[in-house]
Amino acid sequence: METNKIKLATVISAIAAIFVVELTIRFVISRDILSHLTGLGLARAAEIILLLGIVKIMQQRLSSIGLASPSIYSGLKKGLIWSVSFGAAAGIGILIIHLAGFKIGGLFRMQLPADGSRLVIFFLVGVLIGPVAEEIFFRGILYGFLRRWGALTAIVLSTLLFVLPHTSGTIIPVTQLIGGILFALAYEIEKNLLVPMIIHCLGNLAIFILALLF
Repeated sequence: METNKIKLATVISAIAAIFVVELTIRFVISRDILSHLTGLGLARAAEIILLLGIVKIMQQRLSSIGLASPSIYSGLKKGLIWSVSFGAAAGIGILIIHLAGFKIGGLFRMQLPADGSRLVIFFLVGVLIGPVAEEIFFRGILYGFLRRWGALTAIVLSTLLFVLPHTSGTIIPVTQLIGGILFALAYEIEKNLLVPMIIHCLGNLAIFILALLF
């Protein structure tokens, strides 16, 4: 697959770019220039632009991370198919857990902004900007680099690296763990980064909507 040709220099440049952006945004937020949520959104948007620019310069073409104009429609369609299939499987699993007598409300509880405008920004960042940035880095760049040592190694290591930033204390983020494996598998099978992007975006949307309901 073409996506296993990511250079080490590309990975290092991507990590350096993310480090600079995150450091800058943390400084800006600490000075109360921007709210945490707005700052996070701007950081992820900046990372998308920088990462795509790095790939374009270092790799010469975006197809090296599974992004190519001719495959946009195919990626969107397959992403929707994967999302519906996984959503149905997850729904059946949750139903079985519920029928077994376990309370499932706690699975979807999270702190959402009470203010309407902040809630819109939260959904924009969490459903679109964040997932796109994460897929470009974790699947497009990191997975593409690790793929030279085989699919299994790339899936395991890229998932672990994806889970680490989402870890809080000793609690393992099961949602991100399952998601990381699913996103990597979808990318490996379809060779199109739009597929895990769509799954990731729609998956987050479903989780946030359930959090509103519960």
